[in-house]
Amino acid sequence: MGFADDHLIPLVDQGLGNSAYLADLGDGRALAVDACRDLRALRRAAERRGLTVAYAADTHLHADFLSGAVQLAHDDGARVLASAAGRRDFPHTPLADGDETDLGGLTLRALATPGHTDEHLSFLLLDGDRELGVFSGGSLIVGSAARTDLLGAARTEELARAQYHSLRRLAALPDEVALWPTHGAGSFCSAPPGSERTSTVGAQKRTNPLLSAPDEDTFVRLLLNGLGSYPDYFDRLAEANRRGPAVLTSAPLLPSLDAGQVRSLLADGGQVVDVRPAADYAAGHIRGALSVPLRGQFATWLGWLLPDTVPLAFVAGEDQDLDEIVWQAYKIGYERLTGRLTGGMTAWLADGNPRATTAFVTADHAGDRPYLDVRQDAEFAAGHVPGARHIELGALAAHAVEAPEGPIVACGHGERAMTAASLLERAGRTDIAVLDGGPAEYAAAHGRRLSRAADA
Repeated sequence: MGFADDHLIPLVDQGLGNSAYLADLGDGRALAVDACRDLRALRRAAERRGLTVAYAADTHLHADFLSGAVQLAHDDGARVLASAAGRRDFPHTPLADGDETDLGGLTLRALATPGHTDEHLSFLLLDGDRELGVFSGGSLIVGSAARTDLLGAARTEELARAQYHSLRRLAALPDEVALWPTHGAGSFCSAPPGSERTSTVGAQKRTNPLLSAPDEDTFVRLLLNGLGSYPDYFDRLAEANRRGPAVLTSAPLLPSLDAGQVRSLLADGGQVVDVRPAADYAAGHIRGALSVPLRGQFATWLGWLLPDTVPLAFVAGEDQDLDEIVWQAYKIGYERLTGRLTGGMTAWLADGNPRATTAFVTADHAGDRPYLDVRQDAEFAAGHVPGARHIELGALAAHAVEAPEGPIVACGHGERAMTAASLLERAGRTDIAVLDGGPAEYAAAHGRRLSRAADA
């Protein structure tokens, strides 16, 4: 049994596609690595083992979530370990390449691995002279490496070249060293990842195509060709993490609002976010509400489609977890949460307010409407309906005028498509239908064969 089997607890955020880690140091203390501001899973894991978090290490200034390190320092007295080059504004132990931290029997060594960000560190965990594993953050990840365009197009290639050297530094570790990355499958910080979240250095040397690149130029081309779009909120969270997220002295709540208060919020420029399943939104919703179904990807789409400066009210179903709404919002810095409509749409209608509806149809009832595909570029390239108009959901608000008239809006299942329909409706578009399903169902129902980028 290795260290990971007995002492390491990966904490996977399926929505963001990321992993944090809680390492049991064997004496009632723990090391947290790349912990998110939503500490609920970490707290449960620590309580099960009777652990207090003594150290909170961040591999880099995260762009996709707010760090939980400041909160752990406040609540547990954790010592924050982070790169000196990050110039963080809050108390921490600034580390440079080669610096070591005695964890009480184990040692954590900082390795400078720039590329994903300028100040990126990986943390090598040692037991004496034996290298147990490396927390590689956004450097070497399973099957790939993290993206290098977070600091803008002007620096993307420069950072990709830095990533080349960082990956080869990590690949020089012994083959048996465990690899514990932060970014993984489903993370918009990754350039496209594999499905596994942890690995070993040796396994990556055998299977990671970036480590097989014969030279630096080939590596850069492979990495940059894999970059897709990323949520707009990424552009502000690194600086928020450098300043340090505000400490929360109690769990944030979502107050109750009546219909009149929701009307007032809308009149004052606030936004309504409807978190119910797509079918419920389609059957009846507040006109102008943005449909963002509450699921793992809720934070990503909230941050991508709405500014963090606007007061938000929520419409939720009776059985939906209000704490999940709050924490997904807070972990990306959305704190202007006015409340939720008590009684939901039933209360809204009982107060005499109108409702809007959106057609939600299966493939065999889609008719011959123009097909608008709002999936990511890579998804579209992998297989799409011939003749489909393609606009990524994240870009749709800015390109609503380019959407066809009277479309059937589609994604992979219907959730993102319903969000897209709500954006088009907010832009004044009418006669919209949403596909309950994806391109495969549509093609089968209409006797067509999916097109792929390789077919072009």
